[in-house]
Amino acid sequence: MDIQAIKDRISTVQAKRERLLSLLEQPNLGTLRVDVNQALEELDDLMDEFKRTIPEAGNN
Repeated sequence: MDIQAIKDRISTVQAKRERLLSLLEQPNLGTLRVDVNQALEELDDLMDEFKRTIPEAGNN
């Protein structure tokens, strides 16, 4: 897989992260809020690790 394909996939993941953020704004989320927060934390950790592994990929 080339670096551009990886960047494209990362962009897709970042867009889905925005959807998770919008879920947090829902007042009726209840206990799912914990799961959404956990998903956001894990996504952020993975993105940070990716940027450390391939620094030039973080510069879209």
